[in-house]
Amino acid sequence: MLSLQDTSEHPATTAQVLRRFRVVFNAVRSHFQQVENQVGLGSAQVWALSVVRDQPGIGMGGLAKGMDIHQSTASNLVKALLRKALIRMDKAPEDWRNVRLHILPSGIAVLDQVPGPFAGVLPLALGKLPQASLQRLDQDLAELIVLLKADEQAGGIPLAEQ
Repeated sequence: MLSLQDTSEHPATTAQVLRRFRVVFNAVRSHFQQVENQVGLGSAQVWALSVVRDQPGIGMGGLAKGMDIHQSTASNLVKALLRKALIRMDKAPEDWRNVRLHILPSGIAVLDQVPGPFAGVLPLALGKLPQASLQRLDQDLAELIVLLKADEQAGGIPLAEQ
């Protein structure tokens, strides 16, 4: 197994970096599977449910912003949570085009069963990195995205939904 100390003595190889990506993706996937097996919801749905719980009356735009996802993705998550009767949606009195989301007791019961963190293990781990590491990682990943010719719009879709 490679440790962080290995990188200071030996330059990174493509295989070594690829292996590290696999470790990260497998840790994320394992958490997603654990959550889904535990409560029968995808991790993105659980995260959305926790945001609605933590911000009663939040609107669709607020949910999208809070999860850093596209508004249409947030709308799809909300539809799924509504179908499962975990949240309710009320029209905002000041503007009937806007909605307010509220968690229902059944939604709270689901969250009580979830092995945290609600947002997933990757955002939690990234939040613990020093700012300099985050900045370096951001720049390096941006370079990799260009080489992959990847669609940057995919950044608005939670990993749990892919």
